[in-house]
Amino acid sequence: MIKTVASVGLPVGESWNIYKNRLEPETVTGKEKRISIVTGVHGDELEGQFVCYEINRILRENREFLKGIVDIYPALNPLGIDSITRGLPGYDIDMNRIFPGDEEGAVSEHIASEIMSDISGSDFCVDLHASNIFLREIPQVRMSEAYAEKLIGYAKLMNVDLVWVYENAVVLDSTLSHGLNSIGVPTFVVEMGVGMRITKSYGKQLAEGLLCLMKELGIWTGETIVPKEPMISFNRDLGLLHAESPGIFMPLVEHLGTVRENQPIGQILNPLTGTILEEVVSPIDGLVFTLREYPVVSAGSLLARVLGGEQV
Repeated sequence: MIKTVASVGLPVGESWNIYKNRLEPETVTGKEKRISIVTGVHGDELEGQFVCYEINRILRENREFLKGIVDIYPALNPLGIDSITRGLPGYDIDMNRIFPGDEEGAVSEHIASEIMSDISGSDFCVDLHASNIFLREIPQVRMSEAYAEKLIGYAKLMNVDLVWVYENAVVLDSTLSHGLNSIGVPTFVVEMGVGMRITKSYGKQLAEGLLCLMKELGIWTGETIVPKEPMISFNRDLGLLHAESPGIFMPLVEHLGTVRENQPIGQILNPLTGTILEEVVSPIDGLVFTLREYPVVSAGSLLARVLGGEQV
C-alpha cells in the first residue's frame, strides 16, 4: 500500500512528496511488529534502491511468510535523487543534518519532522546509505557507542562484513539514526558500495541480512540464510591513509584485500611530468575495507582505511 509521508508545495505548481510502501500480513491483528527500511537521504547514494526493490519483490512473492509490518521508504530526498545531488537542491543543506526537524520550521525542517513522526513507533529502523563518489566501502553496519550494547546483536544478523562502532563524539546529533534512537526507535546505519552506482551483489547480500533481522523480530517466518559473521571494530587498530601530495591516485591493492605493514597500497602520480609523487604504504597489517574510487586527489584526501587486529 503506497502512502504519502509528507507533501509540501513548490513553486510553479509542483510538490515535494515523500512516499512509503507498507507491506502487511494477509490478516492484521494490531499486535504486529514493525520495521522501517529507509534510504535515499543523500541523493547521490543509490545502493539502497536495489535493496528496497529486492525486499519488496521477496515479500510480494512470499506474502504467506509475512507476519509483521514492513514500511519501505526508498527516497527520503527525492529532489536530490532526481537531480543527482547529495543534499537538498536549492536549499544547500545536507538532509542528514536537520533531524529531528521542526514541524513549524522551514520546508526542509518540516519534511524532516514529518519523516520522524511517521517512523516513530517502529520496532526497528535500518537506514541504508552508500559511500560518496570518491570511496568504495564494504557492506558494514555503523553505530554509536551510546547504542552499541542494544544494537550490536541485531547488527550481527545483517550479513555484513563489518560492524563499525563509532565514538560518541563522532556521531552528529542531527542525523536521522541518532534522532530515532533518541526517541526509542532502535536504528543503525548500513554503508556499502560507492556513490552514484548500484552494486547488485551488495544489494542481494543486504536483502538477505534484512530477512534475517526481520525473522529475529518476528516479522518474517520464511527461509533465511545463516548470516556471515562480521568483523567488529571494538578494540582493533584502524589505519587511515591520506594523500600528502595532489595528483592521480592509482591503487596497487584490491578492495577487501589484506595488506601488511609498510606494504604499498597505491601511488600518487603526476601526469604532467610522468613522475611518482608519493608511494602510499599501509601503516598496519589488516584488511582494506575502504579504498578510494575517484582517482583525482588533493593533499589530505582519504585514500583508504585498513582494519587491523586486536589492540594490545
